[in-house]
Amino acid sequence: MNLLRKILFPFAILYGFITSIRNYLFDIGILKSHSFNLPIIAVGNLSVGGTGKTPQIEYLIRLLSDKYKVAALSRGYKRQSEGFILANSDSNALELGDEPFQFYQKFKNIQVAVDANRKNGIEQLLSHSNPPEVILLDDAFQHRKVKAGFYIMLTAYGDLYCDDYMLPTGNLRESRSGVKRAAIVVVTKCPSDLSKEKQNTIKKQLNLSPNQSLFFTFIAYDDVVYSNEKTIKVSVIKSREKLLLAGIAKPESFFAHLKQANDECLTFPDHHHFSESELQEIKKKAGDKIIVTTEKDFVRLNGSILSEQLYYLPIKSTFLSDGDNFDENILNYVGSSTGNR
Repeated sequence: MNLLRKILFPFAILYGFITSIRNYLFDIGILKSHSFNLPIIAVGNLSVGGTGKTPQIEYLIRLLSDKYKVAALSRGYKRQSEGFILANSDSNALELGDEPFQFYQKFKNIQVAVDANRKNGIEQLLSHSNPPEVILLDDAFQHRKVKAGFYIMLTAYGDLYCDDYMLPTGNLRESRSGVKRAAIVVVTKCPSDLSKEKQNTIKKQLNLSPNQSLFFTFIAYDDVVYSNEKTIKVSVIKSREKLLLAGIAKPESFFAHLKQANDECLTFPDHHHFSESELQEIKKKAGDKIIVTTEKDFVRLNGSILSEQLYYLPIKSTFLSDGDNFDENILNYVGSSTGNR
């Protein structure tokens, strides 16, 4: 923890007090939470960014979209638009935000919408001529004006919420007690060979209640990188000199997976919108080398002056073990909620 964050500790106490009062008022019903008559799954975290919400949402889409009409609803962070928008063939990353646009491009059999007001977003989706049967709320753990039927909370390996502090001293949006709202807690970005002994140690650290389930996942990288027209095997890419580019919260593992001695890595803020001057500078640094970026960055950079040499590396959230048990939890909730409508 750096010195400035330590100095700001009194403000962290104040922020924690304010968020605790807010949660208490929702818990006792003075502030109203709205429920809806269909299964709603909220995915989020206690901390700011970098826990792997996007691959987790995509996992749920793959699990549910063959059986149900699924909608993904996000706030559309850093989008250049306002209000409710339902993605269509004219949509782009500037209008929707990068993550919702990524969902729309990858999963043609679901609805994707954005609205900072999740209650209004849900009402708009349900008033549609083809309403969804299941709604996935992206990054909505603190959005308590809507009461989801099922909460999944993510915490990153090596940056567990139980070891963190409130903003601005740490990265927590609310106190650690907020985890009580979660039916499932997922420790994300684990080493793929994380031992059972270490998993049990983390389980003791988190000290969840008996009615909560704990799972561990790791990021599985695709064997191929993709451009608009071409694919190259990662094994080939690793041996080639390239420029690696990332505008995500925690890009270290992406760089580590691909980087070789002569590769240059460029880092930008999460959800960064690239200016023309930045694009020109990136192109100058890349020269005639290929540029490999993350899938989330690709949806913002595609169509720019980098497009001809731009590739992206897809990722998936993969369970270390007990993935079938996770699937069963989700399918049982959705099935029983849908059956009771």
